[in-house]
Amino acid sequence: MLDLICIVQFILDDHSNDTEKSAASLLSAADLDVDILSHISHRFSIPEAVVYERAAQFCGLPFFPVVPEGPSEPVQPSRMDLLGGIRSMSVRVLDRDILFLAPTAHQMLALRERRQKGLGICRDICIVPPGILRAALVANNSDALLQFSRQRLARRWPFASAHLDLTLMLRLGFVIALSALVGLVAMAPFVFAPALLPLLALIFLPPSWFRLTALMETPNRHRPARESLLEDVELPVYSVLIPLRDETGMVAQLAAAMQALDYPPEKLDIKFVVEADSADTVAAVKPFLDDARFELIVVPKSAPHTKPKALNYALPMVRGEHVVIYDAEDVPEPDQLRRAASQFVEDPCVDCLQAELAIDNADESWLTALFAAEYSGLFGIMLPALAHWQLPMPLGGTSNHFRTSSLREVGGWDAFNVTEDADLGIRFARLRYRVGTLQSRTYEEAPVTLGPWIRQRTRWMKGWMQTFIVHNRYPLRFLRDAGWRNFMVFQLYIGGMILSAPLHVVFVSALLVRAGIAIQSGALLHPMAFVHLFILTVGYIGAAALAFAGTARLARPGLTRYQFLLPLYWGLTGIAAFRAMYELVVRPYFWAKTGHGVTTRKRGGSFMRAPQMRPKAAPIINLKNLGSAKERS
Repeated sequence: MLDLICIVQFILDDHSNDTEKSAASLLSAADLDVDILSHISHRFSIPEAVVYERAAQFCGLPFFPVVPEGPSEPVQPSRMDLLGGIRSMSVRVLDRDILFLAPTAHQMLALRERRQKGLGICRDICIVPPGILRAALVANNSDALLQFSRQRLARRWPFASAHLDLTLMLRLGFVIALSALVGLVAMAPFVFAPALLPLLALIFLPPSWFRLTALMETPNRHRPARESLLEDVELPVYSVLIPLRDETGMVAQLAAAMQALDYPPEKLDIKFVVEADSADTVAAVKPFLDDARFELIVVPKSAPHTKPKALNYALPMVRGEHVVIYDAEDVPEPDQLRRAASQFVEDPCVDCLQAELAIDNADESWLTALFAAEYSGLFGIMLPALAHWQLPMPLGGTSNHFRTSSLREVGGWDAFNVTEDADLGIRFARLRYRVGTLQSRTYEEAPVTLGPWIRQRTRWMKGWMQTFIVHNRYPLRFLRDAGWRNFMVFQLYIGGMILSAPLHVVFVSALLVRAGIAIQSGALLHPMAFVHLFILTVGYIGAAALAFAGTARLARPGLTRYQFLLPLYWGLTGIAAFRAMYELVVRPYFWAKTGHGVTTRKRGGSFMRAPQMRPKAAPIINLKNLGSAKERS
């Protein structure tokens, strides 16, 4: 114990020469079950490189602030997911192999003891900071990581990969079939064929039925009491992946939102995952790397240029028991990670939790008002109901909390699917992994103008089409994997969302044309037209009811008047669906980037203030506790 106190005092230097304070810091690290070197770097805001340099100096060990370039043995694909936990690497420097180490305090003291015994180890080792070692591991294995990021899912589950199963013929066949169906429905008001009624009902009514049932049967979603959440000592290491591309202006806000998280800093593993061709964003992240919670992973430029490929590239470096994804504009509630970790402990059968996404610039335009109501209904009512019924649940693109082991088992993300979130949610259901919802909000920025909204919705519709095709590529296998219940829900709910958007445009247009012809000629409308109108109205009711319920949940009555523009909103969604059909054929993997930071509204509110640390009792120095902590290490 005395050696540990001495190394802590030596590192702290001007920060604390008080033996009792050093021992208290040591005890705090032992209580949290974290390495004292990491604890010092996080709690005293001392750069990691300084901590390790002084620790190495205390132990008489060689130190170098970087890992020099040189030949090194690559990590095998079978061990790729262990990359984040590796604390050593051998590099050929001039005429000999040097082992670069990022040891814990106990390991460093053990090395000092070996040196004092004259075992001659100092000539072949060198101490480096852990973050520097991890960056070197990424750099030395970048080609393998890149290949792994693109082929991860195909290697694990080849029947569920858009790369392998989304062939040109399948895409063309899907678009032709969907176009034929649209044309057939467009003729319904003119042909009045009763045989079309079941088809129309099957397309428009199931999504509405799901929404109305969710409104009537929402599960109990009360927030747990604050006292029921895990304490700092009980929390696991939590990783945060933040994929960025051309987001220079969002980095400062993101860093502030992450620093506001109510979670022990030693147990946070926050990685900014930035595309290499976003040089300005890389430069914007670097000044924040003095915070020991943050790391930068630069993804080499390569096709496909998608968010899931970047996430797959970073996944092997994840060190947390759990991992969450945040987007560039996200501001999560400060206690979200603590709530997620607590819920994972409370329900060990849950593999993924979807937090609620909320729009904080809802009052900026009619479009943001409709978007906010849609999000509130979807993430606050619809998805919790699907989770409660244990049905397939398309995830949102952010604030997905995973057990890291489960995410790796299902193959990570599909690098070629442009709505990787929806695909992953369906794959979880298909492989019988459980998805739940988390009662914590992440605040986002909605597109303010129509152009960005159309591009974003086009990508979403294209991704749902990709997901629908891929999972139906081998229907019998899908049925065997998911079971009848999940299989049918996927077809009706996901398929209904895809079909209803373009059909809405042509069906409403055809009805209006038929009504105009009847009025002009003075003839009465055929009774079947009223049946068609009834089916359309019932289909509207579910979506409208969910939107109005979403507005009520937001407790912002000023947004209600905009909900009467829903028919226009659905028409715009139909236009995005037609664009998606075109893109599905000509550029299926194109990722339309949504710009952020354009809102004039203040983002984040009180969440952007400095984090408030949870109160703790004064530590008691206990030699027995210190000894047991050492044994655990």
